[in-house]
Amino acid sequence: MIRQNQRLLNHLNVLSDGLIVYAMLPLAFWLRFYVLPGGQISEPLRSYLLLGVGVTVAQLFTFALFGLYRSFRRIPLHVEISRLFFACLLDIFLLLSLLFLIHGMHYSRWVIAIFLCLEFSALGVKRFVLRRVLRHFRQKGYNLRHVVLLGEGKLARAYLSAIRAEPELGYCCMGYVAARRSAGWGEVRHLGGFDQLEEILAETRPDEVISAIDAADYDRMPDIIAACEKDGTKLSIIPFYASYIPARPRFDELGGLPLLNIRRIPLDELWNAFLKRAMDIAGSAVLLILLSPVLLACAVGVKLSSPGPVIFKQERVGRGKKPFYMYKFRSMRVNSQQDTAWSVRSDERRTRFGSFLRKCSLDELPQLWNVFKGEMSLVGPRPELPHFVEQFREEIPLYMVKHQVRPGITGWAQVNDLRGDTSIRKRVEFDVYYIEHWTLLFDLKILLMTVLKGKFLNDEVMA
Repeated sequence: MIRQNQRLLNHLNVLSDGLIVYAMLPLAFWLRFYVLPGGQISEPLRSYLLLGVGVTVAQLFTFALFGLYRSFRRIPLHVEISRLFFACLLDIFLLLSLLFLIHGMHYSRWVIAIFLCLEFSALGVKRFVLRRVLRHFRQKGYNLRHVVLLGEGKLARAYLSAIRAEPELGYCCMGYVAARRSAGWGEVRHLGGFDQLEEILAETRPDEVISAIDAADYDRMPDIIAACEKDGTKLSIIPFYASYIPARPRFDELGGLPLLNIRRIPLDELWNAFLKRAMDIAGSAVLLILLSPVLLACAVGVKLSSPGPVIFKQERVGRGKKPFYMYKFRSMRVNSQQDTAWSVRSDERRTRFGSFLRKCSLDELPQLWNVFKGEMSLVGPRPELPHFVEQFREEIPLYMVKHQVRPGITGWAQVNDLRGDTSIRKRVEFDVYYIEHWTLLFDLKILLMTVLKGKFLNDEVMA
């Protein structure tokens, strides 16, 4: 019943999204030309209605790509709203680009802007209300997913704490199965031992069994699997080494044996690497051409601001732990500590023009040449000085994972306010998440966030 209800909810979710998206375009047309002043109709309503069909199909496809039609139970609301915003924004940018290329069609940009605001607001409110309704029903005991938990150690308790922390996900623990009754489980029942699992499943009829047994009990796994398969109950396993594997592990196969890759790197695949490199080459080339007047103005300003070279180059550690020289416009007077330390925001060695460059992140623009050469990427973890790499590799777990991909001009950590003098450990968490979850859409999302939030990196180094 749970699966049928979830399937029905997904279908209704897609259908309601389509209706909302399609309805918002004529509503935006009415607001622009019949409510707001100064509007002059250049395309009739029927043209917008035809455009709405294509936009609706494209939006639903993009929503699916962004994971908006997966089960609500595993996606927090703020994550879903964030995905919704960037999915809407991406399609609007694509639509405006397409309309720019098509001659003879004169759709109002104001209508499209109003449409974006209306559809995001309506779809966001719908998702909020839907979750509140589902949460209300789940608190009443409806649409719950009943689970039986195997184990009584740290993993089992962590799972129980996780589902209790997010009751809107609708998981209900019917009890736990362990060799002995343990203290500290509150109202959660001890259903019996592992040897009684078949009888427990037949009596409780759970929707899912969650195995969170410790390493000492792993010899019981064949019997657990056999009992669940005999009863026809779904079994999910939290391995005892869960803290060492990513959220989305990847399996390979060798001679019929499954091989678990502890660190999944999507960019190890040739097609993914080709797509990212193609975007880097095209993006850096176009930006170098378009921004050439800005680059020239910055170069002149640096030269006039203080004696020294226009371009500051500094050794950083890149992909495969190979050193390279990263380029920036010089923003400080020449100093003797430029290769071993970070600067601070009020550093007296900055020139007045250099402070302006830093504030606007214009000092980073020469790194587009690093991207074009293949030493960096538009998006990726920020590269560090060799001095700090040697220090952090000993102090911070997973720090060296970031060197499995090209460093970037901007990154997932930077657009989440982790830049300059911030926690290195937190930055590494975001960098590893990016590396393990890379997609081309993820890169586009980070680039959009960089532009919209104005968060072009600045590592605060001596430069």
